[in-house]
Amino acid sequence: QVQLVESGGGLVQAGGSLRLSCAASGRTFSSYAMGWFRQAPGKEREFVAGISRSGGKIYYADSVKGRFTISRDNAKNTVHLQMNSLKPEDTAVHYCAAGIVKTDSVYTKPDEYNCWGQGNQVTVNS
Repeated sequence: QVQLVESGGGLVQAGGSLRLSCAASGRTFSSYAMGWFRQAPGKEREFVAGISRSGGKIYYADSVKGRFTISRDNAKNTVHLQMNSLKPEDTAVHYCAAGIVKTDSVYTKPDEYNCWGQGNQVTVNS
């Protein structure tokens, strides 16, 4: 399994931008579909964005489509989430996740992922 370390969260005003990064250990990063999830207080963990192991397939939650961009660099074992036009409702702990795959698929459900980062707080003030 890979180990995931996230960085880049913080506090921003509505309309601002943040970039989350997730660095993975191990030599099999390109075998994993990667995703970002978030969890706000009192709410269930929800899917934000996912990317296939090749980077050729991407899927976004409707709530972030057009504002967020997921990308990966298999040579550097990293995945990023660029978040633009942030809204107060984006406030949550954001998690990076990895799920091993046999095909170039995108996973959207938490139980499809078997490795999780520590979580990074993103707070958007109105």
